[in-house]
Amino acid sequence: MRVLVVAETNGERVSEKTLPAIAFAQQKAPDNFTILAIGNNLQGVEMLTNYGAQAVLTVNHPALAKPLAERYAPVIAHYAQQLGVDAIVATTSTFSRDVLARAAGLLDAPMLSDIITFESANGKLVAKRPIYSANLIGTFEVEGTPVVMTVRGPAWGKPEPKASQSPVQAVEAPAEVPTRSEWISLQGSSGGRPDLTQARVVVSGGRPLKDPETFEKYIGGLADVLGGAVGATRAAVDAGIAPNELQVGQTGKTVAPELYIAVAVSGSVQHLAGMKDSKVIVAINTDPEAPIFQVADYGLVADLYQVVPELIELLKNDKGA
Repeated sequence: MRVLVVAETNGERVSEKTLPAIAFAQQKAPDNFTILAIGNNLQGVEMLTNYGAQAVLTVNHPALAKPLAERYAPVIAHYAQQLGVDAIVATTSTFSRDVLARAAGLLDAPMLSDIITFESANGKLVAKRPIYSANLIGTFEVEGTPVVMTVRGPAWGKPEPKASQSPVQAVEAPAEVPTRSEWISLQGSSGGRPDLTQARVVVSGGRPLKDPETFEKYIGGLADVLGGAVGATRAAVDAGIAPNELQVGQTGKTVAPELYIAVAVSGSVQHLAGMKDSKVIVAINTDPEAPIFQVADYGLVADLYQVVPELIELLKNDKGA
């Protein structure tokens, strides 16, 4: 199988979110995969050269300075056809769901999302992915090529570094890049915290945090002292307590940090679907019957307004010692 890995970029820099897709390629096509990075004056491309790809193709063009699906998808389709690949792969994210879906449409190709296993059985390609809020695992037979896929990051992990470096090849964009859509702006949180999907520690808060100021004080404060990222439940987002980009769950982001702290999070099935692969889960809730305690490695039945400030102070003192 020949695989094309689409690197995640913001048009300016390559993201580490690409790594699980490279891990997939290492496992399924160890000697036959190529990485494609799209943008303008891309930075961080050298990160992609350490994992055994036949080549790292870079497409730099002013029209590709922002990750617009209308503009990136034709580039992906063009090089998928030129290389004759059997599969196009990226790590599951808002970027890949947007861009790869359009590329699949241009290629009239099947698309699968959030894949956790991918095998050949009886001459057919068979993929598995979580369904029904990750309560079940669905098995799907794939017909048609190339297969376009997003792969679930926690299921594939990080790729193995290789001794030799892959060559970087600058290639041209297709003759005409569509320009009917334009990039206006990106609205998101700032503050220097790590990316939610890449952080080693995630602290998430629920609806009982009342308002954005309280949420930032308690959830943001605990996350900052741990050097972690901030997450939120859908209820907190819908109530305007936390911004949409912090939502963890079935309709939000999927995370698998080394430590996940759920503060005032009841533990709905939809939320668990986005964080159940975390290595260690700590739950703080006043309700001893909250479903979150069923998946937590450590649970504390307590008032967040009392225990979180104490945790913050203890951690600060520990760092200062």
